[in-house]
Amino acid sequence: MLKVTGSAMPGPMSLLFPTPVFAASRDGDPQPSAPSLLRDELSLYTAPPPLQKLLNVQPEAGQLEQSVATLREFTEPYTGWCKDTYSTIQPKVQSVVQCGSDTYAYLKDPPKDFYPRAGVVGFTGVLGLFLARGSRIKRFMLPAGLMTVSASMYYPEKAATIVKSAGDSVYDRAVQSYAALEKKVNPQSQSGKDSETKP
Repeated sequence: MLKVTGSAMPGPMSLLFPTPVFAASRDGDPQPSAPSLLRDELSLYTAPPPLQKLLNVQPEAGQLEQSVATLREFTEPYTGWCKDTYSTIQPKVQSVVQCGSDTYAYLKDPPKDFYPRAGVVGFTGVLGLFLARGSRIKRFMLPAGLMTVSASMYYPEKAATIVKSAGDSVYDRAVQSYAALEKKVNPQSQSGKDSETKP
């Protein structure tokens, strides 16, 4: 067994038992008559002043800080506009990216007869362009109509749901436009009805 004694470890043992420390004079002889200082009397161990006495004084802004503040005030409306535009555009961009990734996943592993059907639909569009000579309206309407008819023959369920939703939206828009037109034509009848209903 190893036995540890005080003489073998003078450093740690001196921490356990405090020994008086005397300041040396200029001659090199210790001065035992000098009073010893307590730990609380040393400046290192004094408590800091209370926080209530400390004052928070802001330094004066320099030339650089003033120019940065002026620049921030000048660009604040533009940055707000950019944030609003970004928040408006971001969902649309995300939907386009999602649509592109869905289309890529669909085309990577398409159904059994997808490419022949897509070829027939594309061919009807080209045939519509060939047959639509003359006005620009024909060049747009005939290929789109032929492609719609051929696609609805291959996908009748989807065509029925699209036609139903389109019909509902067209009906709603027609009702809204009729109401707006009626308000413009007869503004006195609307105000008269409102005045009659009020007590």
